[in-house]
Amino acid sequence: MRLRVAVRLLQIQRALVRHDLDDFVRATHLYRPFRFLMYLSPWTWFQRSLGVTRGERLRLALEELGPIFVKFGQALSTRRDLLPVDIADELAKLQDRVPPFDSRLAVAIVEAAFGRPLNDIFASFENAPLAAASIAQVHAATLKNSEEVVVKILRPGMHAIIERDLEVLEALAGLADAYWEESRRLRPIEVVHEYRKTILDELDLLREAGNAAQLKRNFAGSRQLYVPAVHWDYCRVNVMVMERIHGIIVSQIDELKARGTDFAKLAQNGVEIFFTQVFRFNFFHADMHPGNIFVQVDDPKNPRYAAVDFGIVGTLQPRDQHYLAENFMAFFERDYRRVAALHVESGWVPRGTRIDELESAVRTVCEPIFNKPLKDISFAQVLLRLFETARRFDMQVQPQLILLQKTLLNIEGLGRMLYPELDLWKTAQPILRAWLRDRMSPRSVLRSIRSQLPDSLEALKQVPGILQTLVREAADGRLRLPVESIGLEQLRTGIERANARRDAALVGGVLWLSGLVWLAAGLPWRWLGWLQMVVALMLLMMWWRAARPAVRR
Repeated sequence: MRLRVAVRLLQIQRALVRHDLDDFVRATHLYRPFRFLMYLSPWTWFQRSLGVTRGERLRLALEELGPIFVKFGQALSTRRDLLPVDIADELAKLQDRVPPFDSRLAVAIVEAAFGRPLNDIFASFENAPLAAASIAQVHAATLKNSEEVVVKILRPGMHAIIERDLEVLEALAGLADAYWEESRRLRPIEVVHEYRKTILDELDLLREAGNAAQLKRNFAGSRQLYVPAVHWDYCRVNVMVMERIHGIIVSQIDELKARGTDFAKLAQNGVEIFFTQVFRFNFFHADMHPGNIFVQVDDPKNPRYAAVDFGIVGTLQPRDQHYLAENFMAFFERDYRRVAALHVESGWVPRGTRIDELESAVRTVCEPIFNKPLKDISFAQVLLRLFETARRFDMQVQPQLILLQKTLLNIEGLGRMLYPELDLWKTAQPILRAWLRDRMSPRSVLRSIRSQLPDSLEALKQVPGILQTLVREAADGRLRLPVESIGLEQLRTGIERANARRDAALVGGVLWLSGLVWLAAGLPWRWLGWLQMVVALMLLMMWWRAARPAVRR
């Protein structure tokens, strides 16, 4: 273990001890080699955070330890069903009330980024920050054209701090991988690598501006979600300027009630927004804690969300997206055998897993929670039982799905806070069903084929050249064939067959493209286009079968 990693581990221990959180240290297996230091450390005897509640002690310790730990606290704060009220209330302060850095430093960073004085950039700039988070803080300002904006400024020294703590996480993951028997299933090294990409992306505010612009395009004209506009001329790697939005923070329930907000509609919109982002656009806001979500109640009966902070977004591979949608639908329909089969097909559980046993285990966990509102479901119990099931069937963690799982927990936590009577399954099922139906429709298939047409044409252009090269190499004796020797007659026969295969491939390709263009153009006698494509497929299959090397007996 590198020296600076060991030093950082001791700093973490010191912070926990100083804030009277010794139990966390004692309960952590990886800290046991350092236990004796607790009794030698002065922080064990003095400088305790006396006179404050346990929630405050935990919040102060996380703030002291830095951005990665603050983000952990933010994620926990959305799960009020899993935490005591006093701890949840304190961790909620991490969402936008982290201690700010000096405003004079903020002004210096902005001026250095633009290379000119602040007064030349903005008509006004408020020194007191609107909000301060673990990675950046936000100041209100006005552009020269009198438009209200917010200026997001990256905290100084963030890259060095993040790299140090990532190195600590990687060291701990390496220890876990080497000495923890559960590591093969939980894959700690891959999980940390996935987190590394996510957190480093968040340090680039130009990337965040791009994320915001994409999300705004996706929800243009939406009555469910508003995304503020980006002012690209004022964006740099460490400074970003966006339209200022006005609304009520989603966690201010009393204020929303006073405005007559329709909470059922608000909660339903939240679920629909999430599933639309994930499955329709495959681009979702993955940091949806309450500090980043506002509610616009100009029309209280049709409230609209407004999102900020787009540093963390998620996407899925088409394969994972398909399997997730199928899993959700099978789950909503209580088809537990299909759930089990999908887990095996996707490789999330070992191939030899008995589907009937996995089906029974999933049914046992999930059946009791159907037809119940959020307030009557103990997700803590469900999660624990699902973890036990996963361990029993050697189910591996999927690092590429961690952002989605985190966002799902945030959405469920928001739903519980806003409208505990929400029927999560009933709200999400129609969205998924419509997406799956659209995905398999002929129009969608044609759209996909049309988008791949240029690449297919380019590939087909290369086929004659590849075949000619093979024939030339065969004629020159440079082509290695799976036979001991070959006569001239056999070689001639092989060349003729290669030419025939080439012709079949070319004719099949031309017929396929012709049929595709026929269908895409909407010409009459559509059956003729389909016939061309069927004949093309037959020719291409014949070419493929003929092109396979003969099996030596």
